[in-house]
Amino acid sequence: MSGKTGMYELSEIEPNVFLRPFLEVIRSEDTTGPITGLALTSVNKFLSYALIDPSHEGTAEGMENMADAVTHARFVGTDPASDEVVLMKILQVLRTLLLTPVGAHLTNESVCEIMQSCFRICFEMRLSELLRKSAEHTLVDMVQLLFTRLPHFKEEPKSYVGANMKKLKMRAGGMSDSSKWKKQKRSPRPTRHATKVSPGTEQPATNGTVMPSNITVDGVTFIDAPSPISSGSSENTSSAVSPATDSGLELSSQTTSKEDLTDLEQINSLGLSAAMPSIEPSATEHPHKHEPQNEGLRVEKIQSASVESIPEVLEECTSVAEHSDSASVHDMDYVNPRGVRFTQSSQKEGIALVPYGLPCIRELFRFLISLTNPHDRHNSEVMIHMGLQLLTVALESAPVANCQSLLGLVKDELCRHLFQLLSVERLNLYAASLRVCFLLFESMREHLKFQLEMYIKKLMEIITVENPKMPYEMKEMALEAIVQLWRIPSFVTELYINYDCDYYCSNLFEDLTKLLSKNAFPVSGQLYTTHLLSLEALLTVIDSTEAHCQAKVLSNIHQQEKEVVKPSTETASSTKEPSNNNERVSEGNSPNVVTELSGACPPTSGCLMADQMKQGCQDLEGGSDAAEKNIPRKPTRFSGLLPRTQELMEIKSKKKLLITGTEQFNQKPRKGIQFLQEKNLLAIPMDNNEVAQWLRENPRLDKKMIGEFVSDRKNIDLLESFVGTFNFQGLRLDEALRLYLEAFRLPGEAPVIQRLLEAFTEHWRKSNGSPFASSDACFALAYAVIMLNTDQHNHNVRKQNVPMTLEEFRKNLKGVNGGKDFEQDILEDMYHAIKNDEIVMPEEQTGLVKENYIWNVLLHRGATDEGIFLHMPPGSYDHDLFTMTWGPTIAALSYVFDKSLDETIIQKAISGFRKCAMISAHYGLSDVFDNLIISLCKFTALSSESIENLPSVFGSNPKAHIAAKTVFHLAHRHGDILREGWKNIMEAMLQLFRAELLPKAMVEVEDFVDPNGKISLQREETPSNRGESTVLSFVSWLTLSGTEQSGMRGPSTENQEAKRMALECIKQCDPEKLITESKFLQLESLQELMKALISVTPDEETYDEEDAAFCLEMLLRIVLENRDRVGCVWQAVRDHLYHLCVHALEFCFLVERAVVGLLRLAIRLLRREEISAQVLLSLRILLMMKPSVLSRVSHQVAYGLHELLKTNAANIHSGDDWYTLFTLLECIGSGVKPPPALQVTARADNDTGAQSDSEISLSYHPSDVSLDRGYTSDSEVYADHSKQGKMHRSVTDVDVVNSGWLVVGKDDIDSPKPTAGLSRQGPSPLVNQYSLTVGLDLGPHDTKSLMKCVESLSFIVRDAAHVTPENFELCVKTIRIFVEASLNGGYKSQEKRAKSHKYDGKSNRFKKKPKENSLRRSRASSQHQSHSHSDEDDDESVPASYHTVSLQLLDLMHTLHTRAATIYSSWAEEQRHLEAAGKKIEADSQTLWSNCWCPLLQGIAWLCCDARRQVRMQALTYLQRALLVHDLQALDALEWESCFNKVLFPLLTKLLENVSPADVGGMEETRMRASTLLSKVFLQHLSPLLSLTTFAALWLTILDFMDKYMHAGSSDLLPEAIPESLKNMLLVMDTAGIFHSADSRTGYSDLWEITWERIDCFLPRLRDELFKQTVIQEPVPSVPAEPHPQKPVAPALPASAAHPAPSEKSSELGASDSERAPGPGPAIRGASGSPLSAVASVKMSPVTDVPPHMAQSPLILQPLASPLQVGVPPMTLPIILNPALIEATSPVPLLATARPTDPMTTSEVN
Repeated sequence: MSGKTGMYELSEIEPNVFLRPFLEVIRSEDTTGPITGLALTSVNKFLSYALIDPSHEGTAEGMENMADAVTHARFVGTDPASDEVVLMKILQVLRTLLLTPVGAHLTNESVCEIMQSCFRICFEMRLSELLRKSAEHTLVDMVQLLFTRLPHFKEEPKSYVGANMKKLKMRAGGMSDSSKWKKQKRSPRPTRHATKVSPGTEQPATNGTVMPSNITVDGVTFIDAPSPISSGSSENTSSAVSPATDSGLELSSQTTSKEDLTDLEQINSLGLSAAMPSIEPSATEHPHKHEPQNEGLRVEKIQSASVESIPEVLEECTSVAEHSDSASVHDMDYVNPRGVRFTQSSQKEGIALVPYGLPCIRELFRFLISLTNPHDRHNSEVMIHMGLQLLTVALESAPVANCQSLLGLVKDELCRHLFQLLSVERLNLYAASLRVCFLLFESMREHLKFQLEMYIKKLMEIITVENPKMPYEMKEMALEAIVQLWRIPSFVTELYINYDCDYYCSNLFEDLTKLLSKNAFPVSGQLYTTHLLSLEALLTVIDSTEAHCQAKVLSNIHQQEKEVVKPSTETASSTKEPSNNNERVSEGNSPNVVTELSGACPPTSGCLMADQMKQGCQDLEGGSDAAEKNIPRKPTRFSGLLPRTQELMEIKSKKKLLITGTEQFNQKPRKGIQFLQEKNLLAIPMDNNEVAQWLRENPRLDKKMIGEFVSDRKNIDLLESFVGTFNFQGLRLDEALRLYLEAFRLPGEAPVIQRLLEAFTEHWRKSNGSPFASSDACFALAYAVIMLNTDQHNHNVRKQNVPMTLEEFRKNLKGVNGGKDFEQDILEDMYHAIKNDEIVMPEEQTGLVKENYIWNVLLHRGATDEGIFLHMPPGSYDHDLFTMTWGPTIAALSYVFDKSLDETIIQKAISGFRKCAMISAHYGLSDVFDNLIISLCKFTALSSESIENLPSVFGSNPKAHIAAKTVFHLAHRHGDILREGWKNIMEAMLQLFRAELLPKAMVEVEDFVDPNGKISLQREETPSNRGESTVLSFVSWLTLSGTEQSGMRGPSTENQEAKRMALECIKQCDPEKLITESKFLQLESLQELMKALISVTPDEETYDEEDAAFCLEMLLRIVLENRDRVGCVWQAVRDHLYHLCVHALEFCFLVERAVVGLLRLAIRLLRREEISAQVLLSLRILLMMKPSVLSRVSHQVAYGLHELLKTNAANIHSGDDWYTLFTLLECIGSGVKPPPALQVTARADNDTGAQSDSEISLSYHPSDVSLDRGYTSDSEVYADHSKQGKMHRSVTDVDVVNSGWLVVGKDDIDSPKPTAGLSRQGPSPLVNQYSLTVGLDLGPHDTKSLMKCVESLSFIVRDAAHVTPENFELCVKTIRIFVEASLNGGYKSQEKRAKSHKYDGKSNRFKKKPKENSLRRSRASSQHQSHSHSDEDDDESVPASYHTVSLQLLDLMHTLHTRAATIYSSWAEEQRHLEAAGKKIEADSQTLWSNCWCPLLQGIAWLCCDARRQVRMQALTYLQRALLVHDLQALDALEWESCFNKVLFPLLTKLLENVSPADVGGMEETRMRASTLLSKVFLQHLSPLLSLTTFAALWLTILDFMDKYMHAGSSDLLPEAIPESLKNMLLVMDTAGIFHSADSRTGYSDLWEITWERIDCFLPRLRDELFKQTVIQEPVPSVPAEPHPQKPVAPALPASAAHPAPSEKSSELGASDSERAPGPGPAIRGASGSPLSAVASVKMSPVTDVPPHMAQSPLILQPLASPLQVGVPPMTLPIILNPALIEATSPVPLLATARPTDPMTTSEVN
């Protein structure tokens, strides 16, 4: 290589020296192509091997020369192909030159020339495509380099730019405007091979700047035939062609054009001064250092600076400032940042060679933009495309926004051209412009607010337009563009904040969302890409929101805020040149290696080179824009940079009103203003400044209307304010006028124009310091400008006159300026301004003129505060956006999911659903979540299919599987916010249940009776129950489709497989988790879930009882899962159970499940203190059931109660609760009718019978009852029990509502234990205590239930801890009722049951829809029979079981009887500390007798009347033991008297009946033992009894019984035993001196007389045997009355009613009817058990039917006619005892009206 000798290192030689020979060869015209090519190759080697030292002081000049030579290379052409090789080499050298480190020394001019040369080759259509493409690639690299270095250049101040570089003007197109683009432009030389032209002539130096004009390739014709578009001259062939001139690239040096000046002013106005740090990397950087950072990241980094708009920190660096000073014009030495000084000595013409910087980049940018102008006819499609390509590269490489002079170009020309290109038909241009738009708005949207609005509107127009000519691809690409924008982080949020929440912008976000949603629905039903793209865009919002929610959930919020979100990497990946990420050498640690490498091969792309150049000035990086970047400005409508949601809502509502107001203004201005005043948007009265401001800033207003409104004579003040809103300072009159007239449409009438112009000139003069002579002069000038405008541009005027010339214009204005002329220069400027650029009135323009106008308005608005664009941190306002998008998105997702078959699309839709769910859960939007679940449930196909087909249809539909899994997954995950959706999920569960697809565990439920403890809800159907439909329903384990004849063939394999798939899918759905996880649900959601389950009750259409039973079971399981908070949900569950149980008119499976469920809840919940009281109260629901229904579930209840007491007896404390439980035991065990007060009276029961006067009716005032509720709360039902006698609302309000009245019969009050509403203090006054029975009507009962109930009772009694003061008496009563039920082996139950109809299994079931028959298994009624009437099935075991029951009961009574005293005394001890006497328990004998002993003895006595001999005998033994027990010695006389009256006399009376006809001998023995027991007790307690005033009556009654017993039996047993007993008693009494009286004349008392009178009736000889004494002479009537205390009946019965019917057959004493009529009560009951007709007419209660034979009284108030008194007429005897005495001592006062002597008062009523 020449220049390299032993003496020097090449780097020491001045580059110019060794380069000169090569450059001369290149410049020479005489060399041929190959030689020039060789020289070029050599130069390229110098550059690529880095042989030129960048730090050498001559380098700059050398580079300059090299650029000059290569851009002006000349050679003699040979043939086109080889000539192109040389051109190729030129490109190569230019590329290497710019892309090597020494290239940094090139000046702005050289860089422009280099670029221009490349452009020429690019656009020379006669060159081969390959060469043109190479030029294009070279340009791409150069542009990349220049723009990547952009951040290191600073904006120069105006003076500097102006002095150093005249405006470079590259123009696309020929020199003259008229020449066509491809038209040949001759070279200035004559012809080829003629004179040599010295280079000088072609390089005129303008202002000392070298300007290249063309590259000449001598002697080569590129086109041999005339070009088709050429002028057609044959000179083509002979002319020397210059590709450069042909492409019409012209460089002009004119700097006066307004455009350039304004741009420079703009730069200056930013206050940038030369003192800013210069960050121009230059030749002295380390050229050999690679920066180990790949290209993509680099681009990203630069962008992130602008995307995030973080103000960069300005590093203070003093040396930088000095350097930049030295770079100014006045200092001729240039020092680059590395401190290398360039002095003048090495420069030509005394001007410093300043390395290139911003000016050339700006010029390049401007040129590229001008290339994209579609309205410039010089720009061919190729050029436009090329411009767009290079702009893409430029924008990808640099944050252009940071550079003000470039930003100005972007805002105006670039955006303008791009939007125009969107309507071209060529797809490649359309696509390229979309790409550039994306880059612009991705990084610079904050500066382009209105441009972005326009862009999106255009895209929307393209998407929606119905033009058949519009290619489908354009729509697709427009949608893609939107999707790309949508993906920019927080772009969507910014749209919403900056447009939707701006009064005067479109609702871009809302409109776009609607459009996308609509566009996601295919009209034809077929899915195209456009539909999916629309969905994609919608999902982008969802995706980003979901990501933010997830991030918040992970609570990394702090970290989140610190992190700068990386901009999307799309920008980097789509650059046009190969990104050499992999080829980078990264061992930056070993400089030697790197040096060699980078020396040998220059970087492959401009971007990499720029990175290397940057290394040198790494420390200075701080960004030249730091000074001007300050805190982001905030729009005036917001209170802060992050407005509150509330604020946004207000803005949006105000915006709606403003739009309405605007529309009204556009029709009638006054109306619009008035509307806004009404809505408080404008002040009342009208504030002119405010209105003027509104007129100015609202772009939607009709300009014509504004003109009319402000020019109205009435609004003079407003006009003044309106003009005042303009800022005319520093504007020439015509410029100000132009601005003014853009704001409204100038009306046509002269006076109006005058008004408008006067206001204008006043304001303009004020603003500009009153120029011109007067306002009039000013006004005249303004008017003249308008006239000139009309004259120059109005077509009508131009038709008639020649347009005015400048001279004429001046002449017209002569002397107008206060008698003088205006300045001529100003007039000239004005004239030209108007002539060249019309002042266009708004509303008048069309076409391009209109576009220009709209564009100008847009730019003006952008310059005001309205143009402020707020950037948002990602994730802000997600909630607002989501509330707006979820509806359209879910609709679109559903549609796409439904229509698509493509796996990936289905997955995408499901993922969209899940994300929506996650977001709605995060923000707690239950309406969204419900909507989503409801949509998804539709796709599970569960609701639409018939049950028969469901398993096969569902099983074979993968989409349904996905939907089902998603539904359940979402419900598990976000169940908390489900509300309405639960209903749909439960519907789906029901369908699965019906189709038998649920896991076994879900359909098995607890059962008390079943031996396994579990039963299945899916019941087998017995063949007899099958529906008679034509489609046979077939009991098979597999569901068949309805049409198949099930008998013929089994299920197909496909169906089996489908069912298997279905089961598998449901298993994965894990529906059971909904129940088990319900304990984690929020309360509100739980309540909704329960509401959904409760709503399933059987009805004709939708649900049958099995559905309801299934839902009930789920409900109960959920309640048990939630027992920790059961209080919150109890009321609803209780009401549901109430509804199911109480309203059931007949037994069915559902009722059974409800009853079992209630008991299960009670068992599990009683342990919880807070709820146990309510739970126990709710057991009363069972008592409210219809008795016939209750008896059918008695089995379950009995077992359930047993379980309940066993587990929870200790948790039951209050008396009311014990009352409930014992009453239940009674109803279940012995068939007692539930307390009428709890019964629902609204039923039309026919068994209430006639109503008697004795019924007490309580009216309910409707005001007490809340009619609409349909339930009563527990507290209402069971509040004050203590109010004596007040009937409380113990029946739920429903029934009261239905009936209006509550009828409470006497019997309600008679029962020894009061109903809910009655007080439990003390014994109830109206109880008949003289009967051994409890006086309740026992219905049929179930043996097993009775046994179970007795078992429960004995559990309580045997454990002393469970017997409490609260339950003792109840317990005793229940035992007595069971005694009654078990009497004679439960005969009553058998008897009743025989009468009651057999239950019909079918009648109990709701009718089923026939189509479901095949699936439903109705439990056969036989099973129910076995539940409730087991004794019919196994008669053998019944007597035995009853036997045990009776003996068990005896034992219990005895146990209680013996323990009573100790129990009571211990209670009394415990309670001694209590103050209130009311509550105290007394352990005295009186209490014990009335509460314990008496009732228990009555119970034992009743068993003594049992028909079964063993039971009877055992009972008698127990009774004897009990009566003679030591504890009873404490009783006083009155109590012993009541023992006779209440226990012994009723027993003896009962035994007189034929209790056990089969066992005559046994009965005799029983009677004998009973009578003996009587006399024993009498004698044992004779002394206390004697103190009684009623002793005589007692004694006579005993004698009476002796009499009857004498004649009762058929054997000799009694006639022998009775006299013995009698003798015993008489002797003891005589010994005691009872019969003696000193007063009487005989010495015997009256008692003696009466006694013998009575005994003589049946043992006439006894007196003689015992006492051999004279009989009293005078005969006395021998029928003494026996005074017995009688129970009062209120009101008194009429006498006739009291008469027993004479038809009664008497089988007892064999007396005739007439004699029998007044006989004692026990004889009244016939064997048949049929009630007396007289008594039957006086039934006591409408609710409980009490047959009188159950309740007859053994009281005798009538004289007794004995059959032995034949011949003695029956006549009454005055009672010797004083009635007053009797009244005083009997427990119940006698009736005032009844005279004891009156035989008619006898009543058999209980």
